[in-house]
Amino acid sequence: MQYFGTKNPHVDLVELGLANTTTYWNLAPSELIQKSIQLEEGQLNETGALVIKTGKFTGRSPKDRFIVKDSFTAEQVDWGDINQAIAPEHFDTLYKEVVQYLDQLPAVYVQDAYACTDATHRLNIRVHTEKPWQALFVNNMFLNPEWSELKSIGSDWQIFVASGYHANPEIHGTRQSNFTILNFTKRKIIIGGSAYTGEIKKSIFAVLNFLLPLEKQILPMHCSANVGKIGDTALFFGLSGTGKTTLSTDKNRQLIGDDEHAWSDEGVFNFEGGCYAKTIDLSPEEEPQIYDAIKFGALLENVGFKDEHQTIVDYADSTITQNTRVSYPIQHIDNIVEQERSATPNNIFFLTCDAFGVLPPISKLTREQAMFHFLSGYTAKVAGTEAGVEEPEATFSACFGLPFLPLHPIVYMNLLGEKLKADASINVWLVNTGWTGGAYGTGSRMKLSYTRAMIQAALNGTLASTIFKKEAFFDLSIPTVCPGVPSELLDPQKTWKDQLAYDQQAAHLKTLFQQNFAPFEAHTDIPVLRTQKKKQAA
Repeated sequence: MQYFGTKNPHVDLVELGLANTTTYWNLAPSELIQKSIQLEEGQLNETGALVIKTGKFTGRSPKDRFIVKDSFTAEQVDWGDINQAIAPEHFDTLYKEVVQYLDQLPAVYVQDAYACTDATHRLNIRVHTEKPWQALFVNNMFLNPEWSELKSIGSDWQIFVASGYHANPEIHGTRQSNFTILNFTKRKIIIGGSAYTGEIKKSIFAVLNFLLPLEKQILPMHCSANVGKIGDTALFFGLSGTGKTTLSTDKNRQLIGDDEHAWSDEGVFNFEGGCYAKTIDLSPEEEPQIYDAIKFGALLENVGFKDEHQTIVDYADSTITQNTRVSYPIQHIDNIVEQERSATPNNIFFLTCDAFGVLPPISKLTREQAMFHFLSGYTAKVAGTEAGVEEPEATFSACFGLPFLPLHPIVYMNLLGEKLKADASINVWLVNTGWTGGAYGTGSRMKLSYTRAMIQAALNGTLASTIFKKEAFFDLSIPTVCPGVPSELLDPQKTWKDQLAYDQQAAHLKTLFQQNFAPFEAHTDIPVLRTQKKKQAA
């Protein structure tokens, strides 16, 4: 085997079965970009970012993610549609064939990286990829060891990415030809049949979501995090379209990270070393920090162009996919927390885009309500944005990240509850970035300026001194006054012209919440849920 680059001399890939291919170890971003261009797999845009296409798959394929079911995982994993089981022997066969496939390629790109900015919980990762731009993604998204470490670094987990290898479902136990399989016993991940880079990122997130709660009682979180000038930490949870990235990226606050964090006894720390942002309809006016971060070293995926020379990106172009993306090192943003860690959060925001138009624009949650809404992970699809969606459609994703939770959601909810119980000074807010004055099609979308004003008032303590009142359907505490926001907007019921229609819509949404909670009912008895159940029975 021939290799180039810097590696641990004691690591021999021949033992893994990679005996024939040339391996490139820990190449610099400039070298990986050059390789991609030489192979005609990418090109530079006008700002210097590498533009590539991921092929058939332009997003994750959650129905094709599996976890090996063995004696270690059998009683721990929350098996079902999210965490699908695959037999150890199927993994072994696929792993052997994936390695054989990689070994037949002209070259394989190996990157040593790690997750978790808190050194106490560091997870070393070695990633073997088919494409040089996949290695660039690894370099962008994970944390990079010091150059001096590369000659001695080991790996806690290994990932093998074989985009061009396709499984046979009848032989390999997969659903179709693409797959992502996690083996917690062997600490290996194999990805085949898909070149979408997000599969790499989220597979390690799932690993941490399994290991940290079980081994260390640490809460992993699918959220953004930032820090104010006085050192106060804020967390932002929210599903796609709720404004998580936009609201956590604030020129007056330093960004810890935009997607994956953990909350330990020492505080909050980032899992990653980069950002993976959606770029559809990106503009310098709305999201200047993300826009300016797209420069040399950044990786743009599946975007269209405005010019025939294909150098000027058209961020409104969704011809390939709505899920156009960019990955870049967090250092591409000026206003960051260099160590990507901070103290225990002072404020937590659960963001929801309520297309039903009945949730308050901001409300303060009790500990029990926080646990309930964390477990719910609610937002709503907007009518007309997807085929077959004719009216607002509720979406629930437990803990705002159900596809990435190997353990039962109650585990994560209880961890949150314990942390809130240990520090009663933490404020938790439910923020509706969706509709007011009516549902989608009748009401209007909450102005971003109003949402920013409410979050600012929560962060600077203004809302804490305001008078709150109870809303009727969800027992939420809503402020009566907020600087920069019309008072009548704070109470959603007052924004509806038809009060009966509001009552009916609110009752309908409440029922959807209760139906979503039903499968969890046997696992928890937090008071807010008992109260809601009694109200429903009444």
